[in-house]
Amino acid sequence: MQTKMLPRFEMESAPSPTAAVILLHGLGANGHDFAGLVPELDLTGCQAIRFVFPHAPSIPVTANAGYTMPAWYDIAGTDLISDQDAAGIQHSELQILALIAHEMQRGIASENIVLAGFSQGAAMTLHTALRLPFALAGIMALSGYLPLADRLHIERSHANTVTPIFMAHGAQDTVVIPRRGEEARDALLALGYPVQWHSYETEHNVTSEEVEDMAAFLRQVLPAHA
Repeated sequence: MQTKMLPRFEMESAPSPTAAVILLHGLGANGHDFAGLVPELDLTGCQAIRFVFPHAPSIPVTANAGYTMPAWYDIAGTDLISDQDAAGIQHSELQILALIAHEMQRGIASENIVLAGFSQGAAMTLHTALRLPFALAGIMALSGYLPLADRLHIERSHANTVTPIFMAHGAQDTVVIPRRGEEARDALLALGYPVQWHSYETEHNVTSEEVEDMAAFLRQVLPAHA
């Protein structure tokens, strides 16, 4: 049975894109949450990029008193790592795989695709990207953590063992505490992944300094063809 494509909207940095960035929003948000980010990125020297902003389905979220809201999976507790919704995570993984496959069908090589996300979207980014059977250009996890971390060493693919990973976290984050991000970083480093770690004096958000660092990362992993 074919996975239904998530609703999404797109922006292009230039006509005829040869690269793609798929950016997954956080809990309770939607794809439009990061629409204003693209014009702020200095993409000088990059390939033409298609930015894809999918919308997560709305589901009841246990940690938010069962209220229905956009979410990639259910969250049972505020520590984020107890009673994890493995079935929900794996379901969203399939939906994200369908988004990546769609870009590849449109003629963009996987090596020119960056998978990125914020908060719960960052958790899905790490979960999905490290299990892909093909290499990406880069991985960006903003203010996130590593879900189902105890399974990664068994379930991971070796396709992205050398793929650059940009990780960023606010030092005053009270939603996804810095320790969750640091644990993810340390787990990936222990497995040999090339993590670029950035910490900012901010809360659960994205700062202008972080946007500059993100743009530098995209210039690194999606350079224009010579």
